[in-house]
Amino acid sequence: MLFNSFTFIFAYLPVVVVIFFILGKYRHHLALIWLLAASLFFYGWWNPAYIPLLLASIFFNYSIGRYLISQHGQQRPRQRHWTFILGITGNLGLLAYYKYGNFLVININNLMGTSWPLPNIVLPLGISFFTFTQIAFLVDAYRHEVREANIIHYGLFVTYFPHLIAGPILHHKEMMPQFSKKETFSINWENWATGLTLFTLGLFKKVVIADSISPFVNTIFSAASQQSHLHAADAWGGALAYTFQLYFDFSGYTDMALGISRILGIELPLNFNSPYKSFNIIDFWRRWHMTLSRFLRDYLYISLGGNRHGTLRRYVNLLLTMLLGGLWHGAGWTFVIWGALHGIYLMINHGWRHLWMKYSGVPAARWLNLAGGLLTFTAVVIAWVFFRADNIPSALVLVSSMVHPDASSPEVLFPLRSPVWRWILCLMCISFWAPNSQEILNPHQSPGILRWQPNLTWLILTILVLLYSLTHMELVSEFLYFQF
Repeated sequence: MLFNSFTFIFAYLPVVVVIFFILGKYRHHLALIWLLAASLFFYGWWNPAYIPLLLASIFFNYSIGRYLISQHGQQRPRQRHWTFILGITGNLGLLAYYKYGNFLVININNLMGTSWPLPNIVLPLGISFFTFTQIAFLVDAYRHEVREANIIHYGLFVTYFPHLIAGPILHHKEMMPQFSKKETFSINWENWATGLTLFTLGLFKKVVIADSISPFVNTIFSAASQQSHLHAADAWGGALAYTFQLYFDFSGYTDMALGISRILGIELPLNFNSPYKSFNIIDFWRRWHMTLSRFLRDYLYISLGGNRHGTLRRYVNLLLTMLLGGLWHGAGWTFVIWGALHGIYLMINHGWRHLWMKYSGVPAARWLNLAGGLLTFTAVVIAWVFFRADNIPSALVLVSSMVHPDASSPEVLFPLRSPVWRWILCLMCISFWAPNSQEILNPHQSPGILRWQPNLTWLILTILVLLYSLTHMELVSEFLYFQF
């Protein structure tokens, strides 16, 4: 079931919300059980066969986590340590089998000249997100940062439908207190107004903006996969179109997830904060998929040693972290290259920052920040080519066309160029200079003309945008991050 479907908007969501608050008025425990059941139903709508897998993962991690919590302060550190290793290994093994099984067999066959048959594996929806969520829980439990061990709260923490498929990746400490607050179970009309506005903005981004530019993206990348040489304008147009398609698709999902959750009285962590406004790649990763960046930093980069063992080791850790972050997105060499590029970008950025402060000692001038922002955006666009391309040769064709203006262009692409470029320039202006959803809804950040208020004017505007978005839902499409 998709957030941008009529079934979800007019059937599933109203039923879930109404029954949740009816039950919450009398029994909080029953309301949480209902929300857990509704979340499992939401997941099972895609493929009921994978509900047992999700439940098995939940009970496995809950059992490991409860043991780690119960043994806090006890005199069996080795047993506790190996139980933790078992939990992490189980999660990574599950992820490796379902997400990387085919990838490993293909590469072994290519490397060894063997002909092992490919296993018939269908990637369970959202497995990367619910696996990383539970790994974070186990690490927190092992570090003595988790105390609660309520199975209903834990099950809901993992399966909570607004975040289950494409994030944000949650911390245990962010969610558990909210499941225990009595305010969560009472209707808050300002939460409803804020949530509806966020959901509407997200739906508009997805169905009106991201889906509208998708056909041009598919045309360009399909031409590249057929090894067709593209004119530089078409190549850059395709790369930029995908850059903004992914931006508004993921931003739209994030807004919708946060909006749905706000209606239910539960706040999810911010996961997207105008990343193309970044002046450098370090800042980009503080703004793009913020909870994934947090996970990679707290549970991978720091565990590898972070910056505690010298400059060289720090750069190696950065590169390894981003390589694994790229592989997390997909089982393919294009994702590995994408991660490697961002690892190299981060190494260069940290090195430049160190040299600048060492020999200058003053903050960079505004013009230098602007130049850094342009360079950062260009580097991100080039990396997105590998992220989107079907394979490495396709990506290289597109990148080569981007840097060789004299390449030929298939005639079929010419009619699309002018309107698409106008669309791209419009989206560039929005992503570079317009306030984002969170800024509009924050009275301390948004400009006066766009400052949201729970009044009649904003209600009418929200309804009009919602109705307009609904007219663009003839063909329901998945969110791009569903494939990860």
